Amino acid sequence: MNLALIVPGGVDRSGTQRVIPALLWLIERLARAHRVHVIALNPYDATGTYPLLGATVHNIGRAPRLKRTRSVLNTLQGLGPLDAIHGFWAAPCGLLAAIFGRILHVPSLVSLCGGELTALRDIGYGSQLRLTSRLQVALALRLKNQVTASSRYMIELARQHGHAAVEVPLGVPASYFGSHTTPDLHTQPPWRLLYVASLNRVKDPFALMRALGHIVAAEPQVQLDVVGEDTLGGEVQRFAEALDVAGYITFHGFKPAHETLPLYQHAHILLLPSRHDAAPVVMLEAAACGVPTVGTAVGYTADWQPDRAVAVSVGDDEALARETLALLRDTPRRIAIGHAAQDWARRHDADWTARTFEGLYQGLTTKAAGQSNVNCQTSGE
Repeated sequence: MNLALIVPGGVDRSGTQRVIPALLWLIERLARAHRVHVIALNPYDATGTYPLLGATVHNIGRAPRLKRTRSVLNTLQGLGPLDAIHGFWAAPCGLLAAIFGRILHVPSLVSLCGGELTALRDIGYGSQLRLTSRLQVALALRLKNQVTASSRYMIELARQHGHAAVEVPLGVPASYFGSHTTPDLHTQPPWRLLYVASLNRVKDPFALMRALGHIVAAEPQVQLDVVGEDTLGGEVQRFAEALDVAGYITFHGFKPAHETLPLYQHAHILLLPSRHDAAPVVMLEAAACGVPTVGTAVGYTADWQPDRAVAVSVGDDEALARETLALLRDTPRRIAIGHAAQDWARRHDADWTARTFEGLYQGLTTKAAGQSNVNCQTSGE
């Protein structure tokens, strides 16, 4: 098949910096058997074309909206007959995929990957906050041929907006399962907690700091590793100092996926206090190492509770602390939850994801061909 994937970025030519690992894992696997063109609306790199993991990346770069739209269309037209156009995030990528799919008579698929169906007014997050972005998302979902989402949580949000979606988790590579975690052998402190996400308001690291205050008051032999780009200019670190928990935390900053893996392997629990999450890949990375997650009831945490994760209400830092302490002190339950999550992640790894999308592309292509034959026959009559 000849495939075009439209992405907002995350496919830097370095393959390690400014990347979205889950996209790279999918691209690499699709490119083994198909011609894969990745059209990136990436503001960081200059425009140009370069190879990446067997695919060809066409970087549109920073440009006014109209010029960028024309560049995407011109690129698609230059790729020859396409079998499917796949947009990741409903807007703008999914919208471009759906519109140009209609124009070029190519089946389109839109994957919901973030805050497209969310509105968190107090922190200014979510595409449903503004009329323009609401209309873009609605149009993308109306014009598409297929919608996917990585979690049942997101599928339910889509249903509430009147759209059916197919569940396709963006899995992690099988290689992640080769290194067995050791914390399940540790039944006593010191405990290692882990947070892997950007420091931003939707991930709510402030709730994490408050929860840590409750945790160390009851169990002082705790160390929290924080991995992720700091988008808040040190605000979280200052908050931790004000709560007198900074001494329990190591702020690592951004780390590539392969450098984060050892932290998963030595963690007892992954903590995710997000206000919203579509389907955090960090949960799959932790699960691959047998590490359970305690987090808020969004994304995979909502899907997996109570057997594969522990979920609490959004913003409830006391409950986050309470459930974390309970899981640390109950080794058999912690191991059972971690292993159940690991089993699920193994059955939905990156190879499974690629095969599932291949099946969807093939199904859309077959359906489009059948419809074309029907139209031709009708015209002939």
